[in-house]
Amino acid sequence: MKKIILVAFLILMSLNDVFAQCAMCRASVESTMSNGRNYVATGLNTGIFYLFMAPYLFVAVIGFMWYKSSLKEREKRLLIKNRIKQFI
Repeated sequence: MKKIILVAFLILMSLNDVFAQCAMCRASVESTMSNGRNYVATGLNTGIFYLFMAPYLFVAVIGFMWYKSSLKEREKRLLIKNRIKQFI
């Protein structure tokens, strides 16, 4: 779990360069759109979608791991409860 948190922290710390290029991307798209080429805008939209989905996937993975962990804990509690019932 500590490794996952460390990797997530490192990824989040490296995102500063992504935000710094927004003006450059906009200028690039505007110049290619005026020339009639549309493939740069499509690639940019795909990149934006990728950046949009990354945090949600990260939260989903953490939620799934938490869910699996809680299931294991629940099984342990039920096992202990059944053992206690056997002795009573």
